[in-house]
Amino acid sequence: MAHFLNGDRSDLEDYCTGCSGWGVKWGQTWPDTPWDHGKPPTEKMALDVLATLDGILRPHKGKPESSDSKGRWMDASVQTAAAKAVGKKGGKGGRYGHARRIRERAKQSITEQDIPANLFGKWVRSRLQPDTEFAHDIQVHLLSCGKYVCSQDIVDYLARPDTVSPSTAKHWMGQFGYRFVRNHTRQYVNGHDLLPAWYSLEGHMKSWTRDNILELVNGVGCPVVIWFHDESIFYAHDRKKLQWVKNNDSPTPYAKGEGVSLMVADFVSMDYGWLCSKDNKRSARVIFRPGKNCNGYFTNEDIVAQAKVAMDILESDYPDEEHILVYDNATTHLKHAATAPSAAKMPKMVSKDLESNWGVMVPMKGPNSRFVYDEKGKKKMEKVKMADGKFGGKPYSFYFPEIDPETGLPHPKAGLFKGMVTILQERGYSDWSKVRYECEGFKCDPHKNGECCCQRKVYNEPDMVNGKSVLETTCTDQNFRVLFLPKFHCELNPIEQCWGHAKWHYRLLPALSKEEELEKNMISSLDKLDIVEI
Repeated sequence: MAHFLNGDRSDLEDYCTGCSGWGVKWGQTWPDTPWDHGKPPTEKMALDVLATLDGILRPHKGKPESSDSKGRWMDASVQTAAAKAVGKKGGKGGRYGHARRIRERAKQSITEQDIPANLFGKWVRSRLQPDTEFAHDIQVHLLSCGKYVCSQDIVDYLARPDTVSPSTAKHWMGQFGYRFVRNHTRQYVNGHDLLPAWYSLEGHMKSWTRDNILELVNGVGCPVVIWFHDESIFYAHDRKKLQWVKNNDSPTPYAKGEGVSLMVADFVSMDYGWLCSKDNKRSARVIFRPGKNCNGYFTNEDIVAQAKVAMDILESDYPDEEHILVYDNATTHLKHAATAPSAAKMPKMVSKDLESNWGVMVPMKGPNSRFVYDEKGKKKMEKVKMADGKFGGKPYSFYFPEIDPETGLPHPKAGLFKGMVTILQERGYSDWSKVRYECEGFKCDPHKNGECCCQRKVYNEPDMVNGKSVLETTCTDQNFRVLFLPKFHCELNPIEQCWGHAKWHYRLLPALSKEEELEKNMISSLDKLDIVEI
């Protein structure tokens, strides 16, 4: 076709003129006669021309000629030499000399068993192999880029934008073992050994039968009752959003915002429902108005006070059962005492004197056990000693004693804080005086296993890691056990379904006209849950 389009149309003219008598039927030889003046060809003529043109434009190459020198070394070598010598000088003599060298090298290779191997695809080795220095340097750089590493970090590291393209860098990320994923939700941490504890207690819990009768799973031992704790908020303007209305009804105006709110904190169990005394005169339920300008927020002190009320009710009305309190893994529930052992802000060396002696800053309380405030309304703080830890199964003081146990004489550093170096030395570790105080931002290298700084070493001590919260200590003192649900996992707390069902009843009630009716409607909705539903 290129031949025809370049102006040399003689072949095409000769062909078209003689094809099935077209030139005769059209009146004149093409291209002198325009297409619209000649007689149009038939369908068969057009197909014949199309097939012939296709053969001209795309000719069939056919099968290659087979060699007739099979089994004859001389002829085969001459043909090979002739094929290699196409377009080269040398003539016939050069061709036969080349054929002779081919035969000599072939016989030598066969005799010496030195047949060369085909190295196609084997002589190139990628620089991204894991054992190459180049790949190692890039992977070290990616590890130093933090949590949100990306392919652009490779481009930036090589310092030349033309070295690799962003698409190539993305391919390299896969070679280095990375994959691009969305940050997953619903990932939960079981940091308090909930499952082993639950399995050990499950055989002593009660179970519902189809006839709504409680019975022990194994029928032996002291029955175990699990009490789940949680808080929920009821809003005055929380109403149903869907309803059936007549076609000619107009929209009903509704109050803007959520309205006033009430917060309720309570315990529930599948054995008894909401936690209260048998005569219903005492209850562990706490109701208050949350917010800065109302009753404040539910603090750790409120949690501990509510737990004390709950334990008093259970001890007096249900003494024949073992009661376990289960809480969500919230910061308010896990708060430690202000004086609890902690490596935070611990000095490295011994304090110089009693005036500058290190201690823990806690809110100051007056004679009535209430907090003391300054002129600006802030709590006053005071310095106190850190509580004792444990080491070797015995209490361990972080301050030097008044009497030296070795000499029996007054200790020269009595009452002074020991410092992290002395604490580690007394616990059997080597001299840590030349180790850094703390890694920057307390972001220690995980590959050093806590041997990077004094702060991390003390932080990993058992009495620091396994310290109990105020809630756990309070319940343990009254012989009650506390369990915490995994972090971020409210779905494991069945009281959430109780809140939801109570709010379903609450939304069916008439809209509130006064704030005083909120608490009444909330309590009535909670009381509508019977033990079978729970």
